[in-house]
Amino acid sequence: MGFARTCSVALVGVEGVVVEVQADLEPGVAAFTLVGLPDKSLSESRDRVRAAVVNSGGEWPQKKLTVGLSPASVPKAGSGFDLAIASAVLGAAERIDPRVLADIVMIGELGLDGRVRPVRGILPAVLAAADAGYEQVVVPECAAAEASLVPGVSVLGVRSLRQLIAVLADEPVPDEEPDDPGRPDPLMAGLRMPGTGTGAHGLGTAPHEPGHDLTDVVGQRSARTAVEVSAAGGHHLFLEGPPGAGKTMLAERMPAVLPRLNREESLEVTAVHSVAGLLPTGKPLIDVPPYCAPHHSATMQALVGGGPHVARPGAVSMAHRGILFLDETPEFSPHALDALRQPLEAGHVVIARSAGVVRFPARFLMVLAANPCPCGRFSQRDSLCECPPSAIRRYQARLSGPLLDRVDLRVEVDPVSRAELAHRGPAATPRRPSPTGSGPHASARGPGWLAPLGGPTARCPDGSCAAGGNPRPARWRRPSGAWSAGCSPPAGWTASCASPGPSPTWSDTTGPTRGTSPWPCNCAQGSRAACRWRSER
Repeated sequence: MGFARTCSVALVGVEGVVVEVQADLEPGVAAFTLVGLPDKSLSESRDRVRAAVVNSGGEWPQKKLTVGLSPASVPKAGSGFDLAIASAVLGAAERIDPRVLADIVMIGELGLDGRVRPVRGILPAVLAAADAGYEQVVVPECAAAEASLVPGVSVLGVRSLRQLIAVLADEPVPDEEPDDPGRPDPLMAGLRMPGTGTGAHGLGTAPHEPGHDLTDVVGQRSARTAVEVSAAGGHHLFLEGPPGAGKTMLAERMPAVLPRLNREESLEVTAVHSVAGLLPTGKPLIDVPPYCAPHHSATMQALVGGGPHVARPGAVSMAHRGILFLDETPEFSPHALDALRQPLEAGHVVIARSAGVVRFPARFLMVLAANPCPCGRFSQRDSLCECPPSAIRRYQARLSGPLLDRVDLRVEVDPVSRAELAHRGPAATPRRPSPTGSGPHASARGPGWLAPLGGPTARCPDGSCAAGGNPRPARWRRPSGAWSAGCSPPAGWTASCASPGPSPTWSDTTGPTRGTSPWPCNCAQGSRAACRWRSER
């Protein structure tokens, strides 16, 4: 009779439970019995382990074999127990010293040829082993970097069962032929299978693009301020405006405003992505806030998590410590949106299934974006909308009151004007003129006229304000509370010129201020007449 034991880890959500894998050999008819609440994929490990041991040069024991997974009351799922089961069987057959296996945690799936394949959830599994006091962990070679993130644990990465047997038996370690570097690693195929939601961006998650920055946004002063306040204080944000106003662009640049994750937060986010199989290739640790933007056809299970058998993390968990952006929010299912109310308050999701109860972290910053009406053109300022009032009310009522009560900031995003697009460069610090036109910067033509910065002495050195020398000033309409600085129109101003002309270079004869006006001002060559501005209030 032979007996051996080793350890592995069963994941319940993102929390791990150390499982003792015991193998017992007794005389009798050759049989392989696996007990301890295994699921379908774990029950199939009997055939995988037998083929892997034989193809690795080992001898399969022709006795009655019983493998137990303890504690038996904890459901076990997945193929990550294969490596531990094979090692326990070889220890019971005295191919490996059973005393060497007792204090080692083994995680990995076995192929029929004996190669060790990676599984999801390596990081939370190693964290659970470290919390239980284990110091030695064996994982697939391609997942060793992820497992090494846990301090105080010695990690051994193996590529095949032959290598593990040689290490544990103190024998020369065989060399495994590496794969062609120009081809994708077949060992990672199980984590990148298309159509299963486990690819690089299966749930709408995407790494933050380095080129996405808030400085790219032109205009949108109130929306930019709301984004900064939301990111600084952790306030949920609702952006409402017509199509093309820049709602999605602002949301995509919010991760650039958030601070980088600290060590503890990085491990939490990486553990969730590891369980979902969404870790970026070649980057085992996620140290930037995640950004998750699911499509509006997402179901309740896709948003909050769940599944038919084993509960998987949803979009709210994939956005943990980051941004959850719901574009076209009224198009989402009302039941799916209302399911977000509890995670917004509690910071986690608890999912109950027949196999057990799992808990996923879900502390995220929610950003909603919506059109004001079905056609998107409804506004308090314009009357371009053709939707009937009843359609507008039904469209806006798709967002329930309890959900909107949890949103702290609600901002109306207006389209960027042509003046703002033209004046996208940095403006000089303005000197506020007198509102009545009687101050030191008032024009000599009378009240209400404003000259470029420097007063009436500012000139257009290469021309006059009209062809032939006749003054035709460019008129800029001034909104309330906004004043111009330099020679470029500020946001919201409108220039109207009598006829097209070149864009002159303005100069201030009283100071060093200079600037280039992007607006045609009807300046002809050969004159130095002053170009005046009028405030139409």
